[in-house]
Amino acid sequence: MNNIQVGPVSIAGQTILAPMAGFTDLPYRKICRQWGAAYAVAEMAASKDNLQHTAKTSFRMNLDGEPSPRGIQLIGSVPEELARAAKRAENAGADIVDLNCGCPAKKVCSVACGSALLKNPDLVESLLKSIVNAVSVPVTLKYRIGWTASDINAVDLGKRAEEAGVKMLVLHGRTGEQGFKGHAEYETIRRLKQAVSIPVIANGDIDTADKALEVLKATGADGVMIGRGALGNPWIFSQINSLLSGTRQFILSKTQIEETIIGHIRSHHAFYGEVLGLKTIRKHLNWYLKRFNADEKDIRKVLLAGNPDEQIDLTLKLLERLDLSINL
Repeated sequence: MNNIQVGPVSIAGQTILAPMAGFTDLPYRKICRQWGAAYAVAEMAASKDNLQHTAKTSFRMNLDGEPSPRGIQLIGSVPEELARAAKRAENAGADIVDLNCGCPAKKVCSVACGSALLKNPDLVESLLKSIVNAVSVPVTLKYRIGWTASDINAVDLGKRAEEAGVKMLVLHGRTGEQGFKGHAEYETIRRLKQAVSIPVIANGDIDTADKALEVLKATGADGVMIGRGALGNPWIFSQINSLLSGTRQFILSKTQIEETIIGHIRSHHAFYGEVLGLKTIRKHLNWYLKRFNADEKDIRKVLLAGNPDEQIDLTLKLLERLDLSINL
C-alpha cells in the first residue's frame, strides 16, 4: 500500500472513511480507524456563525483521542463564514479541513450548499481560497462530477481548486442531481487524476475489497473513500488493506464482530449520554443487524431498548443466533 501526501500531512494508507451526516461521529471514526481506515473525516459541520455553539456542531467538531491525521468537513456558501469555521476546526485539532461540495440532500442544496455549489464554479473557487487563506493546515475538496449529466465540470473545477491551494480532491462519480440513484462512473475520476498533480481519491459505490481494487486500477486514483459500504461494516477497511497488500487472508471471527458492535454501543453511549445515545445508536445497529440478515421484529426489539444495558443484552443475544460470516 502507498501513502497519500496531503501537503505536509501524510496519510499512511489508501483507504478513507467518508464523512456522512449522522454516522461518522467520533466513536465510529475511531472504530473504523482501528479496523484499518488510514484517515476518517468528521461529518459535515455547519459554517454559519449562529450555529457554532450548538450541541450538534460541538459533537461534530469533537476530535478527542482520535489518531492523526484528523479531518473536519465544513459546509457553507459564504466565504467569510467558512474562513472563520475553518479556523475553529483547526483550533479544534483538525490536521486537514475539507469543503463539502458533494452532499445531494435537498435541505442542503436548497440553501445553495453541498453539490448545488457545482452550479457556480466561481463561488466554489472563492470559498476554497477563503479557507486556504484562513488556516495553516491543508485544505481538501469533496465534490461530485457535476450538477447534471449535461454539465460535467469536475476536471475543470479540480484544476481551479489546485490553483487555489487545495491539496487533495475527493470525487464521487455521480452528479448532484442523481443523489444516490443509478451507478457511479469512474471515467471522470480517471480524467481528473490525469489533469492535476495533487492526490485524487475515488468515491462512490465502493462496497467490497474487490470493487476498491477495480476502481483504483480503472482510475489511477491515489486511494478510495468508503461511505455507505462502511455502514455496519467497519471491517471493510481491513479487507481492502489485505487485498492491496497482496493477500486475501483476512479472517474475521464471530467474537471480533461481537466485540466490535458491543464496543461501539458502549463508546457511543459514553460520548452522547444515555438519553441521546439510545436514539442515535439505532441507525448504526440497524445497519449492523440488517447486514447479517436479522429479522425485522428482532431488530425492532433492540432499537426500542429502554436503557444501554438492555440494548447490549438484546444485541448480544441476537448476534449469538445469527450467521455472522455472511455479507462481509
